[in-house]
Amino acid sequence: MNNQPHRIQLLASALLVSAALSSHAIADTKPNRGSPQDDKSRGGVCSNLPSYAQLKTALLSAVGSESSGFNLQMWATVVNRDGVVCAVAFSGADRGAQWPGSRVISAQKANTANAFSLPGLALSTANLYSAVQGTSGANPLGGSLYGLQFSNPVDPAVAYGGNPALVGTHADPMVGNRIGGVNVFGGGLALYNNSGVLVGAVGLSGDTSCADHNIAWRVRNTLNLDYVPAGVSGDAARPDNMVIDDLNGDSNGKTDGWEQPTCANTTNPTGLPAAKSVGP
Repeated sequence: MNNQPHRIQLLASALLVSAALSSHAIADTKPNRGSPQDDKSRGGVCSNLPSYAQLKTALLSAVGSESSGFNLQMWATVVNRDGVVCAVAFSGADRGAQWPGSRVISAQKANTANAFSLPGLALSTANLYSAVQGTSGANPLGGSLYGLQFSNPVDPAVAYGGNPALVGTHADPMVGNRIGGVNVFGGGLALYNNSGVLVGAVGLSGDTSCADHNIAWRVRNTLNLDYVPAGVSGDAARPDNMVIDDLNGDSNGKTDGWEQPTCANTTNPTGLPAAKSVGP
């Protein structure tokens, strides 16, 4: 009796099982590539933060009301307190309407603001600019936090993995993963809820660093997550505001302390909405 067809069938079945197991093993080693489910349902890790739709709405409103910088389209990213990306959105007509490189920068800024803010002290990414600079003619001593920008690197598999067609959607491949990264110019702000609890951060990128900060500030304000307890700006109404040397800084011709340099077509940061206060 010829058993050859039966043997071929068994071999084919074994190969199919092996391929399926191998695919499963490979998938387990890769970052979550995103799925159509709402980001709030991802194990509850983002349940206290804005959804993709809420972030998108706040971003469009902020871009529409802020005209500083070059008036470009923007990327926005929200992370939770553990640095897990909860939502990514863009303001333009499609993913190519904003600088492609700014998607990851927005995530870096969110990670930075979250990583270096505390329940009682908020540091925006703009606040860190001067502190991380090396020595120069204007600042011969350099910054007290020089080198910070080289810590906590971005995870490239999270930053660049997945289907590019999904970036900036509710299924952006970064969502559900920890991005890492440190960015030390304007655009990253910690998020505090109406109980004063630090719940994560938002990052904006796509224009000048000053415009990024201003738009991030308006996004946070719209999301009602700006109950900021304290900061280093010297402005009690805007504790983690950007400080620009010749606008709301000390005008000494240096970017020292918590200052950042001015940008093209910028506005005085004191014109931004005041942060909210936690009630008694």
